[in-house]
Amino acid sequence: MPSNKLELWFSLESSRFVDPVLRDFYKEKDVVMEERRLRTESNPQGKLIEEFLSVTFKSHPYRDPVVGHMSDLQGITKSEAAAFYRKYYVPSNMVIAVVGDVQVKEVKRLAEAYFGRIPAAPKPEPVRTVEPPQNNERRVVLKEQSQRIFLMGYKKGSINSPDNATYGVISDLLSSGRTSRLYRSLVRDKKLAIAVFGFSGFPGNKYPNLFAFFAVPAQGKTNDECQAAIEEEIEKLKKDPVSDEDLKAVKTRARANLIRSLSSNAGMAGQLTFYQIQMGDWRKLFTRLDEINAVTAPDVQRVAQQVFVTTNRTIGMIEPLN
Repeated sequence: MPSNKLELWFSLESSRFVDPVLRDFYKEKDVVMEERRLRTESNPQGKLIEEFLSVTFKSHPYRDPVVGHMSDLQGITKSEAAAFYRKYYVPSNMVIAVVGDVQVKEVKRLAEAYFGRIPAAPKPEPVRTVEPPQNNERRVVLKEQSQRIFLMGYKKGSINSPDNATYGVISDLLSSGRTSRLYRSLVRDKKLAIAVFGFSGFPGNKYPNLFAFFAVPAQGKTNDECQAAIEEEIEKLKKDPVSDEDLKAVKTRARANLIRSLSSNAGMAGQLTFYQIQMGDWRKLFTRLDEINAVTAPDVQRVAQQVFVTTNRTIGMIEPLN
């Protein structure tokens, strides 16, 4: 909104926290339950992802759906939702980024005047559960009236891992556009898939997570064929050093993507809050390029060899009923 409406924003936004109104709670709960049903029962891909995560993570909350299981939704009451709100929606657990034509002193004054009205409360306890090491391949296969879908994930470190920048480089090499290795191999050359991706940070970044691969086999092709082709590209990463040219291209794209993400006020605000919440320091946004520029070909090989291990992975797929 216009910078001369800054106080109006502080007034409106803080009021939602100072005096929230859980209007039409049970009606809205029914809507969420219906959305959840459609996302799984009527959506084979959504069902696969949910089953896949429940098999992959045995202890960590990443194994549970974001909105909870259907039984959670059926049983939750308005008072329980209000208690959850009071526990987590507190100043000590809140990050605000204000970007635009504003004066810092005025922003601080308004923040203290309006958000200072919210009662103080301790920050909620962090997630304590640590996912135990995985020592054997896990697998889930769904039989559905659906096209084939292939999903494979390897356990890896969190966004705060020393190798986080290397995960990003590998993701870019494998899956950044039509010149990426996976697209060229599976879609363009071998015509095994109509879509394929390899990406870091599934289903979330903050805690140890997955480097995931997703493919939709082309008509007449199989999940097994897609898996074999993906594994072939993984083995190349392990055995063959990435060329200087490829590394330079990755780093150039990273710089361009960062600049684009900061080209708007909303983009900058989003990035600042992301880095503060996920990494504990918004300043790390501005050291991200240095970390990527420091990644070497041996780093890529080393991380690929450590992460892409058969005993460290979970495979999920949808096979047609007929």
